[in-house]
Amino acid sequence: MLIVPASLPFPAEPERLFGRGGPLALEIGFGDGRFLVELARLRPQWNLLGAEMAAASVSRALRRLRREGVRSARLYRGDARFLLRNVVPPRALERVYVNFPDPWPKKRHQKRRLLQTPFFELLSTRLQDGGSLLLTTDHPDYFEYSLDQARAGGLFEVRRSEPPPETLRTKYAQKWLDQSKPIYHAAFEKKAESPRLFSPLRRYPMPHALMEGDLPPAQVFAKTVETGPRANVVLLEAWQAGAGLVFLARVEEEDLAQEILLEARPSASGVYVGLRPNCAPLISSGVKRAVGVLVEWLERQGLRIKQSSY
Repeated sequence: MLIVPASLPFPAEPERLFGRGGPLALEIGFGDGRFLVELARLRPQWNLLGAEMAAASVSRALRRLRREGVRSARLYRGDARFLLRNVVPPRALERVYVNFPDPWPKKRHQKRRLLQTPFFELLSTRLQDGGSLLLTTDHPDYFEYSLDQARAGGLFEVRRSEPPPETLRTKYAQKWLDQSKPIYHAAFEKKAESPRLFSPLRRYPMPHALMEGDLPPAQVFAKTVETGPRANVVLLEAWQAGAGLVFLARVEEEDLAQEILLEARPSASGVYVGLRPNCAPLISSGVKRAVGVLVEWLERQGLRIKQSSY
């Protein structure tokens, strides 16, 4: 039930993800999963995608879906924009739900809001003709902001209305209703499509290098950070693994963040530097760069490159 991008083609046909055809819907920010359960009961013929940033929420939702016997949902931990751009085929979605999103109320944080004009441009290429996004929120400022952003792009017709009953049975809806707070709802129906292609992320072969020299002890390692135009790479920590070293790294790219394990270990041909065998990330340009950052750190420790492929 969990989507692992590295194991999928881009885009991924719904029949491959779900083992059946049917209308495709997406909930962005599914929390504990109770709305997905509700939707699965209301629309048993639908295939349901869910995107959520918080690992704890993904774990809770997964347990709930299994407990309730829901088999028509697939969950992704990460940014919904990555899912839309890379996994969802063009014009495949019938419906998108955004229930009580984080409003990022401080002015300096507003750039983090999901429902902005660039998002609506991407969404227009993934929705069917006449497909729609339904927004339900308790935050009046974010509600008006979202309507303005959608109208600015000219790709969606916006209609205010009362929220559908199923959106009022989520955890946050119950919380705000108990406090007698007003709840706002709008439907954004696709009426045109952005001419941008929004091509999926490029994948690369497994990056690696061969070096020569003696590996330093793990104790000499210090956190290493590289900020680049396309990716930020952080080598977080290192530890000894037999005669070799293992490194934990975080790679942040547009709409995608991955934590990966790298290694530097003696081999018959020299010191091998690359991904750990049990680490299977999406091989992006950022992951390639992470291998390069590690090679450069090892060079500073006195090792020399014999061969590189990254």
